[in-house]
Amino acid sequence: MSRYRGGGRLPFLPIVAAGAALTIGLLVLLLPREEERLPNREPDLSVLAPAASSGPDASQPERVPPPEQQPPQVRGFYVSGPMAGSNHMEDLIALVEGTELNTMVIDVKNDEGRLSFIPEGGLAAQLEAGTRYVEDLPGLVASLKEKNIYTIARIVAFKDPVLAQARPDLVLCKGDGTPVSEGGGLAWVDPASREVWDYLLEIAQDAARAGFDEVQLDYVRYPAVPGLPEEDRQGYITGFLEYIREGLHQKDVWLSADVFGTVIDSALDARQIGQSYPAMAQAADFICPMIYPSHYAAGAYGLDVPDQAPYETVRAALDRSRKALDGLEEPAGVRAWLQGFTATWVRGHIPYGGEELRAQIQAVYDAGYTDWIIWNANNTYSADGLLPAEGD
Repeated sequence: MSRYRGGGRLPFLPIVAAGAALTIGLLVLLLPREEERLPNREPDLSVLAPAASSGPDASQPERVPPPEQQPPQVRGFYVSGPMAGSNHMEDLIALVEGTELNTMVIDVKNDEGRLSFIPEGGLAAQLEAGTRYVEDLPGLVASLKEKNIYTIARIVAFKDPVLAQARPDLVLCKGDGTPVSEGGGLAWVDPASREVWDYLLEIAQDAARAGFDEVQLDYVRYPAVPGLPEEDRQGYITGFLEYIREGLHQKDVWLSADVFGTVIDSALDARQIGQSYPAMAQAADFICPMIYPSHYAAGAYGLDVPDQAPYETVRAALDRSRKALDGLEEPAGVRAWLQGFTATWVRGHIPYGGEELRAQIQAVYDAGYTDWIIWNANNTYSADGLLPAEGD
């Protein structure tokens, strides 16, 4: 059983079925031949099982007890930095107050390496990484908490062109020394660097001081590109999460991590990007698999067009999640990222509205989980598909 109640951002890359095993769409061109991929079978936990975490100093952080205050059953949605600092926040707050929603996941550091606030000190201040999207971040967080809204700070981890430009020595490079980029050409920094870890911990603790209840790490992985040096990628990612978790627990703040949906049962994908689902479930307090139906290609889970089957896709992914974590001692809670947008680029896509959202939410519950978060990059949300607030 989990010690917690309840359950990233995937770039818009398709997820395809390789044989019957799921693989990240971008990796289709990069990984071994079809016959070398995992066959259709139950998750191979001997392959995905947590190994001893490694890191820049290969040492285990001292375990700090988690916060005493348990999070609520999270029913949330994503909010960008510009939105958080705009007058439209009042509309989003009203949406929470009128529906079953109770959580906001707010950008504190985006995938361009920019902070949503101006830091007062540390390396981020030296790099001038801050942006005045939110003038008074502690004030915003306090106002949300006064309304009983659970607050999660989203921090993009290793995709960071700001840090990469300022510190070329921290850039993640291929074996031939070429800097790595993925998804729009944005640079990545080295997940094995202790200086990178400390930089991200500094920002996470800034979020803790601003009053956030929880920090959620996105892009907490290696990029899906060929030519990376052979190293213990899963060990570095797991060690990093443990490092950040202990630093946040000292501030009485929870840690969650976004996870590619395919790593739940594909050891090949898990090794490529460094995300071992079981290992991450023991290194963070919560893991958030990104299982948007639009990101699965024809044939995934036996579905002709997964985007047309929101319930079946989410249910199948979460059933595999439960199997992958079965037998672990005190695994993290699981929170599913759900699709709150219409994927017009998908052949055979359907419009996503309230019915499709409700189907995904029901799939979460039917799979035995309780927590979910809605992703819409444009922050376009409505009450369609959501239950009214209790008492309404």
